[in-house]
Amino acid sequence: MSLSANARNSMRMRYLLVGSLALNLAFVGAAGAVAFQRSTTVPLQPVIGINHTVAQRMDVIIANLPADDAKVMRTVLRADAAKLVAAEAQMRLSRETVRTKLRADPYDPAAVRVALTEASTARDHFFQLLEDVIADATAQMSPAGRATLADWPVRHRNTVVMQ
Repeated sequence: MSLSANARNSMRMRYLLVGSLALNLAFVGAAGAVAFQRSTTVPLQPVIGINHTVAQRMDVIIANLPADDAKVMRTVLRADAAKLVAAEAQMRLSRETVRTKLRADPYDPAAVRVALTEASTARDHFFQLLEDVIADATAQMSPAGRATLADWPVRHRNTVVMQ
């Protein structure tokens, strides 16, 4: 009986040793990656292929619409392009103002609050214009096109949706 207990303890110790070595290897690898990233003078390349701009996202949405509805959406977007570009530029400038106020020395919390409020207003204005464009376009679209927009983002077969 004591021989089998010793054998079980021996096996358990082997598994613990292997697990400990694997965990230590993972920690050393992570520490090495952080050290390498911090030591390099050349900035690492950003991830390519991730689209975050509104124009890029709209292009993807339009590409998934039926052809006639995509044409309608493009036409409405082009008609209001000047307003959208101006509003987006104002939104970006207001974000830069926030960054400038945050870096200011001496720091002025009241100025930061004002800049944040202006940035929020500019963002709200831009997205209100964009929503108006989408509403105008959907009034001219087919039910299939509106359904495509309603189902956006497109779910892929292997995507797990968290609820």
